[in-house]
Amino acid sequence: MTLNFSTRAVALAAAFALPVISVAQTAAPAAPPPAWQQGRSAAMATSTLAPLANKLTVTPASEIHLDRLKLPAGFKIELWSMGTPGIRALTRGDNGKIYGGTRALGRVYEITDAGGARTSRVVVDKLTQPAGVAFKNGSLYVMAIDKVLRFDGIEGNPSVAPVDMTPLFNLPKEQHHNWKYIRFGPDNKLYVPFGAPCNICEPNPEYAQIRRYNADGSGMEVIARGVRNTVGFDWHPETKELWFSDHGRDWLGDDSPEDELNRMASVGQHFGFPSCHANGVADPDVKKDNPCGGVTLPVTLMGAHTAVMGVHFYTGSNFPASYKNALFVARKGSWNRTKKSGYDVVRVHSSADGKDARVEPFITGFVNPADDSFWGRPAYLLQMPDGSMLLSDEQTGAIYRITHGG
Repeated sequence: MTLNFSTRAVALAAAFALPVISVAQTAAPAAPPPAWQQGRSAAMATSTLAPLANKLTVTPASEIHLDRLKLPAGFKIELWSMGTPGIRALTRGDNGKIYGGTRALGRVYEITDAGGARTSRVVVDKLTQPAGVAFKNGSLYVMAIDKVLRFDGIEGNPSVAPVDMTPLFNLPKEQHHNWKYIRFGPDNKLYVPFGAPCNICEPNPEYAQIRRYNADGSGMEVIARGVRNTVGFDWHPETKELWFSDHGRDWLGDDSPEDELNRMASVGQHFGFPSCHANGVADPDVKKDNPCGGVTLPVTLMGAHTAVMGVHFYTGSNFPASYKNALFVARKGSWNRTKKSGYDVVRVHSSADGKDARVEPFITGFVNPADDSFWGRPAYLLQMPDGSMLLSDEQTGAIYRITHGG
């Protein structure tokens, strides 16, 4: 049979159309947006705001601008150590060694002070966000997203093999806001937060909470719920009540909701997430009747998107008497805001029951207001036996020492 031109064209078109239809039917679905975009409204769909990349390399001393920092009269800040990229939470061993966790870099550092010459080494590497470190009875505890390790006698035996305690802690696996800050409380129990696995959502019951455990991982107890993302806490020196920072959700604009400083007066309190934020802001995405009913509201607000981190009550004798029991809070700094906020350390004045709280600057100068650029991101505070205070800087990988007088 002979086909004319028109017939042949139709036949060829049909032949070539079949694979196209097949490809269209088997095309992979579009990749979901990154986790940090979750909860972004249509009105902010074109926003260029995005999390700031972690610096994962050693920062030279020439890029650590201590001369730009401002503190109250009589205080001094100096470079104590450097060369530990991504360092966050700090804990001190019984013999004086300092241990620091990281989030993005996956490692834990040990810093040794030998007569003023400080050296560092990596204790463990290639973990999933091992930000949590604590020291108790000669042992270093390290908590990552999916791992809990205990290094017994590590100060005297640097090569000691860790004890894997992971099965004892029942760790949920989601990573978003699930990195840890861990610490032993006055009751000798290990306190551990489990952040929300989202920017804003109704989380499964194992998230958005603070737990405590016995040192061996037994006796797990949920002590607070409705906590979106706390990565810093301390106990009031007089009342022994837990005070903690908490990050507010993103994508509700530059100025709302604000981060929080909370006080837990009794076990079992609910702090609002996901339906109630800050000082009574109802969430527009996770709605409920009377969203702030029964919620424990903050001691004070800490600014929108400031990324409140380490919380420390000062109990030493190096600072003036007016600083006794004062609360210091490190604010690492915003990304979900048009103009940067945070990037500082503040002092919070309040009564022991959290009333009449007010916030004032303590260390500023990590950000340049002229062009909104920053060079450092203060993260955690650690009081030393002599009353001085160490401050970690996640951006530069440095630790600073703060003293008064002399």
